[in-house]
Amino acid sequence: MESGSNNVVLICRVLLPAGRSLLAEEGFELREGGLDATPDELLSLAPGCAAIVADPTVPIGPELLDAAGPGLRVVANFAVGYDNVDLAACRERGVAVTNTPGVLTNATAELALGLTVAAARRAREAEDTLREGRWTGWDPGALLGLELSGCTFGVVGLGRIGGRYAQLVRPLADTLLYTARSPKPDAESDLGAEHAELPELLERSDVVSLHAPGGDATRHLIGSSELERMKTHAVLVNTARGTLVDSRALASALEAGSIGAAGLDVYEGEPGVPQALLDAPRCVLLPHIGSATHTSRDGMAALAARNAIAVLQGHDPPNPVI
Repeated sequence: MESGSNNVVLICRVLLPAGRSLLAEEGFELREGGLDATPDELLSLAPGCAAIVADPTVPIGPELLDAAGPGLRVVANFAVGYDNVDLAACRERGVAVTNTPGVLTNATAELALGLTVAAARRAREAEDTLREGRWTGWDPGALLGLELSGCTFGVVGLGRIGGRYAQLVRPLADTLLYTARSPKPDAESDLGAEHAELPELLERSDVVSLHAPGGDATRHLIGSSELERMKTHAVLVNTARGTLVDSRALASALEAGSIGAAGLDVYEGEPGVPQALLDAPRCVLLPHIGSATHTSRDGMAALAARNAIAVLQGHDPPNPVI
């Protein structure tokens, strides 16, 4: 901590001990909102803060930034994505923004693979059948799913997590397609990945896994017209941002049988989940647990703390966004 500097850090909800202890060791005063903190409560805690530690559930906009005051220097987001942070408002006020990439790559990619398998093999329906006492014994025609070996996999967004997912599914894939904002020559040479624009990727893929960032530019990237392009047996997986998928359109496509299955870990308007998705057939749903491993969450907490500490001590943070 710089001599005579503001030493107050607002943790909007919670920060695991792996990060909290780093801040405490540096002598920072910690204010914590808790898991159920309301926007009004955060506004009351913000005045005089030098740093805000947020997560994807906490909108960071002009009102909270102004409540913190001119001494605010950094918003350390406890996530890879930062679509909850108003970057323009932070830039106007000279506030740095950081995120926590890398440490959750394996956890999230592995969950995407798990959802791929669970959705393709109708695991939710199978378990419900067993638990509800409706299983009457082996039936050669029951609960037939998609065999992944030899499939065409389409990866939408080939960053850290999408790239790791591509590595994990490559031994299964006959063809590996990707779409991204820029070419990925390493993936093309190392994995034999083939670049395709989104419409072509959707039409050719047996499995489509979403790993794109959130925000206005990608809102409803997958809507009715995109779902219509997919194969009737295709599996859609989303572990990135709920806003990438039009929930109603997806539920309708599943109900109509125009796609095969879906595996979701993220939703529009979390923690609410549209009833249409809850009721949709062949849809495996998880409560945003992509990074929920001990290794990943501890790493995220520590990295968020290190980012905040670096800025407050006058250094460049490890993971700057702006």
